[in-house]
Amino acid sequence: MSSVTLKGDPVKIGGQFPEKGSSIADFNLANQKRENVSLENFVGKRKILNIFPSIDTPTCALSVKRFNDEAAKLNNTVVLCISADLPFAQKRFCGAEGVENVETLSAFRDIAGFANAFGVAINDSSLQGLTSRAVIVVDENNTVMHSELVSEITEEPDYESALNSLA
Repeated sequence: MSSVTLKGDPVKIGGQFPEKGSSIADFNLANQKRENVSLENFVGKRKILNIFPSIDTPTCALSVKRFNDEAAKLNNTVVLCISADLPFAQKRFCGAEGVENVETLSAFRDIAGFANAFGVAINDSSLQGLTSRAVIVVDENNTVMHSELVSEITEEPDYESALNSLA
């Protein structure tokens, strides 16, 4: 079990967070059309998994918009923005903010399974049941090239380190 903070208070995080060199687990998430999506949908592509609690919080919104800007510059790479938000909310946010270069995915059908498989399950605090903030970058074979479990949930991830791992 890992630990991060939420506004300075300790938060217990369940599951095993993927480390560099390991393989990530498959997932079953919903896209904006509520279709099931798994790793199979991104065969042959590098992936940035931008995982966060909710698209309706300022820091999460900033991370989606920042990765949207960066995604347009990346070769053979898809940015997956993953939260527990319903696909309707994700679609609304992307439309209102002009977000077109990332794919939002919802873990609403099995948030606990996804969160535990990726080591981002918030097990206590006011955000219990959601995912902690994390960025995982994997190659075409789903091997982790970079992983960051952000130590303070209210802070943005280290974008530069994540993007530099793709160089």
